[in-house]
Amino acid sequence: MHTIAKTTAAAAAAAALTLGLAGCGTDSDPAASTGKGDADAPLTVAASPVPHADILAFVKENLAEDAGLKLEIKEFTDYVLPNTATENGEVDANYFQHKPYLDDFNAKQGTHIVPVVDVHLEPLGLYSSTLKKASDLGAGDTVAVPNDTTNEGRALRLLDEHGLIELKEGAGNDATLADIADAKGLKFKELEAAALPRSLEDVDAAVVNGNYAIEADLEPSKDALALEKAEGNPYANFLAVKEGNEDDPRVEKLAKLLTSDEVKKFIEEKYRGSVVSAAGAGS
Repeated sequence: MHTIAKTTAAAAAAAALTLGLAGCGTDSDPAASTGKGDADAPLTVAASPVPHADILAFVKENLAEDAGLKLEIKEFTDYVLPNTATENGEVDANYFQHKPYLDDFNAKQGTHIVPVVDVHLEPLGLYSSTLKKASDLGAGDTVAVPNDTTNEGRALRLLDEHGLIELKEGAGNDATLADIADAKGLKFKELEAAALPRSLEDVDAAVVNGNYAIEADLEPSKDALALEKAEGNPYANFLAVKEGNEDDPRVEKLAKLLTSDEVKKFIEEKYRGSVVSAAGAGS
């Protein structure tokens, strides 16, 4: 097994300070240099542990050497630092997010991250440690939802589609709790996405992102009370870089490998519908 560097939640605060101080760095600064422009230098990619880092590890161990790519994987356990690290040049690319999240992040943070190629979709699901089906949710029950803009809107649409709440007419991708026209007696708790699986012991149900569900040993295709449809879903996760680095030959090699038949087969066999290849998701 190849070693994968990890940035844990415990180190996130220190890493955020370091990245903040590096925000004004240039390509000539040691902290901002990742070998850009050197086709023989390792390509460092920031990724969420599951399934992103797992997919990258498959590429590293089975495909990268033959393609002439030196691949390094740096794991992050949150949804902020991978983009900040890519913007600052601490890493060359990242793989953890979908387009609505990136658009919101760039707008709010002033970053310049752009997608390169769609790789997979993680259907968002509703889970419970006590209920057997979605219709068991009733007045007085508490549902935990992600607290970031795009994933909260995504969670609320899932609940709306299954008749558990009713959103106001015209509520868009960035719907919030204020856009609920009829909560049907449900109460809501907003939590960081990574904390949602742990909340299942304290709430009646939670809407959990696919990667965090898998990390918590939940199998979305079997355990979810309600699950997003893959067909036509706009939330494909992709490889991303800072604007201007799309033509880096190392990035182009990785993009080709991530969309190869070998990776598609790996995703299908390992995740059995809990993660779907972007080619099969119609995205």
